[in-house]
Amino acid sequence: MGFVFGSRSSKEEKAAATDKVSADLSQPRDPQAPKGRPTPKRSVAQSQRKAVVASTGNRKEDAKRARERRRAEMAKQREALANGDERYLPTRDKGPVRRFVRDFVDSRFSVAEMFLPLAVVILVLSMVRQPAIQNIALLLWLAVIALIILDSIGLVFRLRKALITRFPNEPRRGAVAYGIMRTLQMRRLRLPKPQVKRGERP
Repeated sequence: MGFVFGSRSSKEEKAAATDKVSADLSQPRDPQAPKGRPTPKRSVAQSQRKAVVASTGNRKEDAKRARERRRAEMAKQREALANGDERYLPTRDKGPVRRFVRDFVDSRFSVAEMFLPLAVVILVLSMVRQPAIQNIALLLWLAVIALIILDSIGLVFRLRKALITRFPNEPRRGAVAYGIMRTLQMRRLRLPKPQVKRGERP
């Protein structure tokens, strides 16, 4: 009997541990939040899952509802990417720090945002079968790369300083890299859409 009870309690402990890990993984983590945040209580996590996925007992109906829910969430997310609505933005774009980084980058002209158009021009020039034009294309390519590197280094220092000044007590991990990646996109193709004009300081 002792062996049976010990085995049962061991299984229950393993099940509890599995539920705890699953509940923790089901909660999306804010990219700006520091590691080591407390794990939500199992009862809270389970109630949240039940509220999100309420089974009707019919597998097809549950699948249909899940698809409709995902569709609605994606529609809200697309709309949020267009108008900057913080409530429905993806986790990586949420928060005042990320909003400030986007506005900081969008208010300035970056050489990197012209990389794709310039790369196409340089590629066309390099295909011309004339050594002089090919040499010009090579020099242009080197110049563009050098300008992008210098511009990005300057942006890193300015953005880091602005973040420390504006958000001294907020987690800023990954914010500078987030800004650099945004400069690589053409302004009109950036998501979330720019909310400030060029020259308008955030």
